[in-house]
Amino acid sequence: MNKLWDKPPSPRPAAAPSALPAGVVIRHGGREVRVAPATILAPMAGITDTVFRRFLRGLGGCGLIMTEFTSADGLIRSERVARRYLSFGAEERPIAAQLFGSDPEVLAQAAELVERLGFDAVDLNLGCPANKVVKCNGGSGLLRDLPLLARLFTRIRAAVTIPFTVKYRAGWDERTLVHVELARLAEASGVNALALHARTRAQGYAGEAQWQWIAAVKQAVRIPVFGNGDVRRPEDAAALVAATGCDAVMIGRAAANNPWIFRQIEQYRTTGHYDLPGAADRAALIGRYFSLLAAERSPGALGKMKQFVAWFTHGVEDGATLRKLVYECRTEQEALDRVTRFFGIADDTWQSAVETSGTAIAASNR
Repeated sequence: MNKLWDKPPSPRPAAAPSALPAGVVIRHGGREVRVAPATILAPMAGITDTVFRRFLRGLGGCGLIMTEFTSADGLIRSERVARRYLSFGAEERPIAAQLFGSDPEVLAQAAELVERLGFDAVDLNLGCPANKVVKCNGGSGLLRDLPLLARLFTRIRAAVTIPFTVKYRAGWDERTLVHVELARLAEASGVNALALHARTRAQGYAGEAQWQWIAAVKQAVRIPVFGNGDVRRPEDAAALVAATGCDAVMIGRAAANNPWIFRQIEQYRTTGHYDLPGAADRAALIGRYFSLLAAERSPGALGKMKQFVAWFTHGVEDGATLRKLVYECRTEQEALDRVTRFFGIADDTWQSAVETSGTAIAASNR
């Protein structure tokens, strides 16, 4: 279940770029979140921290971004959790904070804190398949208890005035699918939008996403529905919308491998074509991200550098050498220096990335 990537899915029926929507609005009362373009960065633990989110925003094309999923219990118990997971910069808007947990009162308190921190929306995670989350009845573990979900939805909805959304999987396994029933329950409880990862908990990240499940949810409810699963190219995004009628496309692992994908989708929607990054583009991307991590002194920055270089060096000449150079590093600065030397670029080349990165809004300053 920890695999970052699986084998490519079978080809999907082609669709015209015009199938892609220009945007969607998530509404609650007088509050609106405009998602334009109609693309969303999925929450990913260990990846979608504030540095990655601002880095991605700089590339353009993403309509809404989400934080890493955050423990509601940890959030209300510790200021440190709020500072680490729920700090964000103004340039990240619109932004939603994703929570996980199983206690209605705890989740309601955490949602209230999310609203006070200034987030545009709050999202509930019902999709994480990790054992350590499921065994606490969080994430996709809650798919087995719809009565509890009804209480969670109602309590969170009553606690906040910002839009409330849910990201979920289709069921625990293919014998216990709840995607349509849960969607109707969520809508009746005041949830304002749904994102369906069209796999079951048992699948993890393997096998093909079953897009027909997204189509069934879209037909069952009137609130916006976001499709998630097996979108790796702009053509896939258009095919997903054409096949399901979903209102927006949510992308997770593909964005971690190709942060340009949101910009490419918007290019494809408006022109029918999109740019492909070359080796120089990947070099600049690696340098910019490393500079941001080093400047922010982000928790686990060195580990993130090593993870990042593994994703992006497959498009760079002699990428195996660069991977080895970075894997051997013991400090963030050493990794940045080795990247700089590898590409033969002056030390100050990446400085503009740091100077224009914006200032994070610390949760501790709320």
